[in-house]
Amino acid sequence: MSKNIVITGANRGIGLAMAKKFQTQGDNVYALCRQSSAALNELAVHVIVDIDVATDAGIKNMTKSLSGIGIDVLVCNAGILRDESLTDMNIETIREQFEVNALAPLRIVDALQSNLNPDGKVAMITSRMGSISDNGSGGRYGYRMSKAALNAASMSLSKDLSNQDVAVGIYHPGYVQTDMVNHGGDISADESAGRIVGLINELTMNGSGVFRHSNGEVLPW
Repeated sequence: MSKNIVITGANRGIGLAMAKKFQTQGDNVYALCRQSSAALNELAVHVIVDIDVATDAGIKNMTKSLSGIGIDVLVCNAGILRDESLTDMNIETIREQFEVNALAPLRIVDALQSNLNPDGKVAMITSRMGSISDNGSGGRYGYRMSKAALNAASMSLSKDLSNQDVAVGIYHPGYVQTDMVNHGGDISADESAGRIVGLINELTMNGSGVFRHSNGEVLPW
């Protein structure tokens, strides 16, 4: 039986690749993005544009566009990466990353909570750079801090959504060859997406709130 899948940041990279994977499974995919892309337009999915998840208007457009749609899987994928260091600090880009990487996913789940079907799933696309114990190189203050905040929010959501039988998966996609890292990763977006979609398909309430690498490894907080 086909499921309703909602993916943010679906016009490129991992989001686009996940849209392809779910669509190939026969699911109904709602691909949310600020602007579509030629690759996304080629897919047989529902493309919803003008969704800037870091703004009030974007959240309002999202809830309006998905009104009345029961969601089986909600994938919070949209994110940004900036670079700050102690010798080149930029508080504004840190704030920007908090808005997009940490606050926006929480706002999305809050706004769409009533759309989530019983036995539904929420997938948070985070990063092992949000792991405090795994930080061996420092730097990237905004990205690390915002992803750590997302991990904390995701764990709380796994507790608070349990009464709806909604499971929360927390996934590090790997070092993926996307625009975000100038295609310098070590695995393709398609490979990463395939892994994540597999983990989402297997996700149960027993695995809710677990921080995993896309290869299945449990990651440290």
